[in-house]
Amino acid sequence: MPEIESIDIIRADGRHFSNFGWLKTYWLFSFANYYDPHNIQFGGLRVFNDDVVAPGTGFPTHPHEEMEIITIVLDGEMTHQDSMGNKALIKAGDVQRMSAGTGLTHSEYNLADRPVHFYQVWIHPDVPGLAPSYDQRSFSADAWHNCLLPIASGQGLDGVVTFNSDATIYRGQMDAGSKLNFDNTAGRRVFIYLTQGEMRVDGLALYKEDQARVDTQKPLSLEAEVNVEFILIDVPSCKGWGYSDKTLRGSRM
Repeated sequence: MPEIESIDIIRADGRHFSNFGWLKTYWLFSFANYYDPHNIQFGGLRVFNDDVVAPGTGFPTHPHEEMEIITIVLDGEMTHQDSMGNKALIKAGDVQRMSAGTGLTHSEYNLADRPVHFYQVWIHPDVPGLAPSYDQRSFSADAWHNCLLPIASGQGLDGVVTFNSDATIYRGQMDAGSKLNFDNTAGRRVFIYLTQGEMRVDGLALYKEDQARVDTQKPLSLEAEVNVEFILIDVPSCKGWGYSDKTLRGSRM
């Protein structure tokens, strides 16, 4: 049988929103008290949260295990501390990775005087039982101007935050009218989240805070209608993990 080829567009209002006062967050996949059996993950991508944390607040110490956790700060800053002995400031343009492995604890607080806006991404590791580890790197916005810049990867790329999964996270910005192609699609899945602007993914319109979940064997075309900023995540398809095809594809009821 031929491989399934599809592009599922999920609009901004299709995200799950929670307002805790100190935290305003959109959960793009089942998370915490939000559970949708048809929206568990997309390939190896398990979590994508769009978070804004108020000044003087944050996440107290809590545990994680068996997950690659990547934090991408868009605006503001967070103070991180963990059981591995790391204490770091994560600022706009920074990317941080924790490999939770056999288990760790950490906290994240906004000690600044303005909100911090960040994305948190969880990707399943390729191998269980790894020792916990940490990586962090800063990137200039100029570096992803009119291109797809790999910022975190487990595919052996240079100059990126590393993690333990056959996947890559790209950050992109495109001027109005510009075009890019993404060719690494055969046997893969591609997730796109639009931070700002309007673009077309293989001709389908994507607006601010929309997402595209792409399952195709063909090169993917990206075209900016206006100036855009976005995240693109290339992940293994993970077919055969025991989930139904409907669940793996992130189908909505």
